[in-house]
Amino acid sequence: MEFALTIVGVAVGVPLQLLVIGTMLHGGYRRFPVVFIYVLAQFLTTCLETPLALSYYHTNDRHTGSRFARVYFTDEIVLQFLVFALVMTLIWQATSAARTKRALRASLIGGVILFAGISMLVHFDANVPMGRWMTFWSRDLNFGAAILDMLLWAMLIAKRQKDSRLLMLSGGLGIMFTGEAIGESVRNLQSHASALSLPGSILVVLANLAFMYIWWQTFRAPRAVTLASAVKLP
Repeated sequence: MEFALTIVGVAVGVPLQLLVIGTMLHGGYRRFPVVFIYVLAQFLTTCLETPLALSYYHTNDRHTGSRFARVYFTDEIVLQFLVFALVMTLIWQATSAARTKRALRASLIGGVILFAGISMLVHFDANVPMGRWMTFWSRDLNFGAAILDMLLWAMLIAKRQKDSRLLMLSGGLGIMFTGEAIGESVRNLQSHASALSLPGSILVVLANLAFMYIWWQTFRAPRAVTLASAVKLP
C-alpha cells in the first residue's frame, strides 16, 4: 500500500508543483520569492526521493532503505528550514505597518530558534536510527510552524485591508501543517497498532496535495480569491 500511495502522491503532487511554479513565473515570484524557492525545493526533493522510495517499497532492500532514509531526512531538514523562513517572511509582510514590528519580529525569530533547538535536544539520540528521533523533531517543528501560521492568520484577519493572497497562502500552509502534525502523530502510534501507519501516511499525502492545490489557485489568476472559492474545482 505504501508503494501505491507513493505513486499516487507523485502522480498528483508533481503536476501540482509544476502548476504552482508555472503560475508564479507570471510575476508572483517577485512578491513572494521565498514561496517560489520553497515550491522549487519541494519539487526537487520529490524528484530526488521518488526513485529511491519506489525502489525500496518494491524490493524492500535494506541498503536502499538506508539510503532513502538519509536522503529523505536530509531533505526534511532543508524543507523545515525553508518553511520556517517562509512563514517568517509572510509575517514580516503582514507586520510591515505595525508600530512594534521590530520587537515583534525579534521575539518571533528568537522564539523559533529557541523552540527548534530545545526540541532537537529533547529528541536527539545518537544511539538510535536518525529517522526515529527526526520523526518526533519534525512533528514538533510542524506543530510550531502551525502555531506561527495561526498567528499570521489572526494578523491578516484583524487588518482592515485584507490581502487575499497572503490569506490564501497562510490558509494553505495551515492545512499542510495540521495534516502533517496529525499524520506524524498517528504514524508514531504504529508501535502500539501497526495498522495506523497507513492512515497516517494517507493523511500526510492528502494534506500536502490540498495545500499545493490551494496555492495553485492562489497564483493562477490576478483576481482576488478566497479559501472557499479555491477549494472548488475549476
